[in-house]
Amino acid sequence: MHARADTAAAWPEEIFSILQRFEVRQVPYVPDAGHSQLIERVLGSPSMRGVALTTEEEGVALLAGAWAGGQRGVLLMQSSGVGNCINMFSLVQIFRLPFFTLVTMRGEWGEFNPWQVPMGSNTQAVFELSGIKVLRASHPDEVREVVEAGAAQAYNACTPTAVLLSQRLIGAKVFTK
Repeated sequence: MHARADTAAAWPEEIFSILQRFEVRQVPYVPDAGHSQLIERVLGSPSMRGVALTTEEEGVALLAGAWAGGQRGVLLMQSSGVGNCINMFSLVQIFRLPFFTLVTMRGEWGEFNPWQVPMGSNTQAVFELSGIKVLRASHPDEVREVVEAGAAQAYNACTPTAVLLSQRLIGAKVFTK
């Protein structure tokens, strides 16, 4: 059990290392518990700039600007925010951006909040209909490989890519009274 907890806690650090290797500089994010460890690492990094967003679609525009300025970026968001970005995803296609996003999923494994289910159930389809390739990690031991493949697709092949980090991976949220 202890080894499993160590593995579970290690995957955000693996993502951070991958982002460093791919020379990611801009990291827009909407605060999210599933990304909290990664966000803390980004904010503490002298080579990355974490930018807290009001809403997710701002992140798509920020990544477009970063790319135009010669920098790579990654958008961190939760699946509930993907629907906010639909119109902005047209920028990705029109300008052929090397778009990369990491999405923590809600509305699936053990979800308690019915408001999360519709977008969680349709996140992959929204990305695919927007011309964005989708990869998924559901277990800690596959995160490194999936995120590495997604970053390579986005930055090397200029293929817009979203990596979905399943709710099973991040854990179902539980709110108690």
